[in-house]
Amino acid sequence: MGTNKALLMLSGKPLIERTKSILDSVCEKVFILGSRDLYGSFGQCYEDVYPDCGPLSGIHAALTNAQTEWSLITAVDTPFLTAEFLNYLVEKAVHSPALLTAPRVAGHVQPLCTVFSRRFLPIVEAALKAGKYKVGALFAKDQSLILGESELDEFALAEDMFENLNTPEDFERARVRSTGRHS
Repeated sequence: MGTNKALLMLSGKPLIERTKSILDSVCEKVFILGSRDLYGSFGQCYEDVYPDCGPLSGIHAALTNAQTEWSLITAVDTPFLTAEFLNYLVEKAVHSPALLTAPRVAGHVQPLCTVFSRRFLPIVEAALKAGKYKVGALFAKDQSLILGESELDEFALAEDMFENLNTPEDFERARVRSTGRHS
């Protein structure tokens, strides 16, 4: 992207603020994973214990600092997630013995829109110590509840609900979608 995605403005708000607002409506406590210097003005932050190890290190930081059994973790660059969907995801997780609950959309599991149990922390820590940073590789079938597209039909989930904003073109599409106007 060439810039800090969390601070990109979409519909008059930085992406980090949009995401936090949605999570505030779903979760009792919301915190930010990242640098206190960069994001501290938006809320409580927890920094990575294992820096430069990708999203898995953020999941580790979240589970290490969580004060509840379950943690909903989302990426800041998926601005079209809805509170209705996230509530459903959390509800499925807390009523399952699985260590994590995630949606599968267009054939892909969404590892950065997942509810994790604190019991998943040792698996994350072991992977980080072994230098294995792929989040999805840790989703063992016998420990994961993956919600299929047919189960999620009631949300009229479009693939673009999980669209990550990784390029200026992605961001421009999101800007147009959020405002309904072209430049």
